[in-house]
Amino acid sequence: QVQVVESGGGLVQAGGSLRLSCAASGRIGSINDMGWYRQAPGKQRELVSVITRSGSTNYSDSVKGRFTISRDNTKNSVYLQMNSLKPEDTAVYYCNANVRILNGHWFLDYWGQGTQVTVSS
Repeated sequence: QVQVVESGGGLVQAGGSLRLSCAASGRIGSINDMGWYRQAPGKQRELVSVITRSGSTNYSDSVKGRFTISRDNTKNSVYLQMNSLKPEDTAVYYCNANVRILNGHWFLDYWGQGTQVTVSS
């Protein structure tokens, strides 16, 4: 009923930049928080950044000052501008949206399929 699709991953050299985009679509009534998570090989999925509907943001310490999250509520979209990328940022990045479907009562988490970000040294 709800689809979440990321785009914008790729291969970049250390120090470079990438911008990830994510759009939620379907029978959407309302969206609370939207966020980005990442999972590197052999590691658990971790929070990168989250943004509330009103625009409040939170970042993991590892990306603070380098990444910027933003959203467009009119497009049910969230973005992640990643600057000064490091090899340790290499991971699959997942978009998350906390969504209440049309005529629904509860907010549920929906995930995208992930987009690979690879930073070479």
